[in-house]
Amino acid sequence: MKLHWPRMIVLGLAAVCLGFVPMSRGQGQTVRLSPGPGPLDNPLKGWCTYTTAGPIRQPYSMVYQYVSWKELEPREGVYDFDAWEKRAWNIPSAAGKRVVFRVYLDYPSLPSGVPDWVVAKGVHLRKYTEEGGGQSPDYDDPILVSGLERLIAALGKRYDRNPRVAFVTVGTLGFWGEWHTYPRVELFAAPATQQRVIDAYRRAFPDKHLQARYPDGVTGKQGWLGYHDDMFPSDTTGPDDWMFLPKMGRAGRTDNWKAAPIGGEMEPGKADRWLGADFARTMLAVEKVHMTWVGPYSPAIDANASLKFLENSQAMVRRMGYQFSLRTVQASVKGKGPGSLRVTITGENQGVAPFYYRWPVRLALLDANHRAVQTLSTDTDIRKWLPGQFTLSAAQSLHVQPGAYRLGIGVIDPMTGRPGVKFANTLPSDNGWTILTSVRVP
Repeated sequence: MKLHWPRMIVLGLAAVCLGFVPMSRGQGQTVRLSPGPGPLDNPLKGWCTYTTAGPIRQPYSMVYQYVSWKELEPREGVYDFDAWEKRAWNIPSAAGKRVVFRVYLDYPSLPSGVPDWVVAKGVHLRKYTEEGGGQSPDYDDPILVSGLERLIAALGKRYDRNPRVAFVTVGTLGFWGEWHTYPRVELFAAPATQQRVIDAYRRAFPDKHLQARYPDGVTGKQGWLGYHDDMFPSDTTGPDDWMFLPKMGRAGRTDNWKAAPIGGEMEPGKADRWLGADFARTMLAVEKVHMTWVGPYSPAIDANASLKFLENSQAMVRRMGYQFSLRTVQASVKGKGPGSLRVTITGENQGVAPFYYRWPVRLALLDANHRAVQTLSTDTDIRKWLPGQFTLSAAQSLHVQPGAYRLGIGVIDPMTGRPGVKFANTLPSDNGWTILTSVRVP
């Protein structure tokens, strides 16, 4: 005897198999979406690691690159960006990853990063012995400042709209480009020079997020600027007033994370401590400063392979930045021939920060052959999905043949033109689209 299953039971069983849990019957039913662990290699968050410090042992989506002015502009007005990209961006550990970079003029213990042609014009290099020694340029020399402004403008022209670049750290001045020459404070740039450098970066990168080392002084006056703490988390939360979060508080910058990312470098060589005995302090720092990424030294390059170390690493990555978990979806088709689709999706950002670029959020109807037969745009601004609940609503006319389809969602990565953000759900994926539910077009 042949059994004839009711249509709603068949659809319900299919939904359960796909990770959907129907909450009510009928057209436009609400479907609860099964939660799952967050991805460890989502773009624009997590580890942003060295590529020259040995094996990278954990998932990551970004790499950190230092580059000297001398390398970028070996001759005046001749910018050798191609050579830098070929040398640093395309090695196996960096290939396909996004880049965060910092320009430096003085990296203690290394040769000067100031181009020879700048020195030949009379800009003085002042020797020092601290931090391994080096030569600190006269940052206030008009020749140097004007040259930097032209370099920064060229960097912006090249990289402001380059989707391979994640963020730009406003280095350039001071030891390691860290905006200080401690303890040789007399070597550092005057406030007027600092302001000219900040203004040059702002003009050159209107579309790319910038981050500075210190949330005080000249850089602490910028409401649009992100920051990065280069001794995370040992100097992050206080209590001393020179530490990172206290400085943010005094400058009124504790809410800057809503507009621009906060990053930082873990205290070099101390990952065992900060993901071990002092892990609670690490996570408190992640929460308080709304941390999005950590690097270039990070746990990803640490040799510790213990289960607890890896579990804590994963918990930290999942909490940093954004983590989108979809909760429910309601999809209904109105009218015939073939009508219009209305979709409402609820979810939660389980991270501590938003997604910082307006990548398109799209829906797709996929047929039995795994083809996206129609892609539907939404007007969702993903940057507004702050920590907590969010809702996406969309309605659009359909241009497909009658039949059964699967409804997918994708956050489109401009570097690939394909869905690029994975969700904290146990949902199937098809060609990058996260499948939400089934839809029948009459």
